[in-house]
Amino acid sequence: MMAAPFHLLGERLMLDPAGVLAWPSRRLLAVADLHLEKGSHFARRGHFVPPYDTRETIARLASALRRHAPKRLLLLGDSFHDAEGSARLSAEDRALLLHALAGVEEVVWVLGNHDPTPPEGLPGVACDEFRDGPLRFRHEADPALHGPGPRRPLHGEVSGHFHPKATMPTRAGGVCRPCFAADAHRLILPSFGAYTGGLNVCDPAIAGLFPRGGRAFLLGRDRVYAMPMAPVRRMARGEIDLTSVT
Repeated sequence: MMAAPFHLLGERLMLDPAGVLAWPSRRLLAVADLHLEKGSHFARRGHFVPPYDTRETIARLASALRRHAPKRLLLLGDSFHDAEGSARLSAEDRALLLHALAGVEEVVWVLGNHDPTPPEGLPGVACDEFRDGPLRFRHEADPALHGPGPRRPLHGEVSGHFHPKATMPTRAGGVCRPCFAADAHRLILPSFGAYTGGLNVCDPAIAGLFPRGGRAFLLGRDRVYAMPMAPVRRMARGEIDLTSVT
């Protein structure tokens, strides 16, 4: 896989087509929205789906950890689909996850809306937000990052939560893929979980976070593909005009 360089407040990051973010100078790897045990969550409510999502997601995470060999792993919230998810891990899946995390010096569980409490029986520390140099890592983007006027934010932000996806036009028709969504100060990671859907970057929930436009980096098999996200126009009544968003 060929990761693409991306600069955020002077820091060189790498956008991996597997959907993870690497910060080489810090030996840091960030991943968002694993939603482990989502299948068992639905099974408890009578919606039976194949119970293999956790194992597949852990296998993909283990592969990314082997490829990047980070000292610190940041899990940016909704790592489990609900607060009791870590307790439902099968013995086999727990062993696989512990083995994957064994080579990481520090595991940081950023808490999300699906998992507001630290996971049980797993290594690492939990927090609402993690800061390193000019960057802040959190689960959900802060809408106040881009304030009114030309004032530049004092920090860059990396988050998850929205499961962004985008559609790229091709000769064979539109290709819809999960993506990173970014501008000069903010980066939103795609969802990493096997059973997670996506929200189009044209949706007001995402487009409104990039009022001056930005770029989407769609995940391909071996690389990411960049496309523009046009600025959002504000209409007279304060509504968002999505026709201006690519």
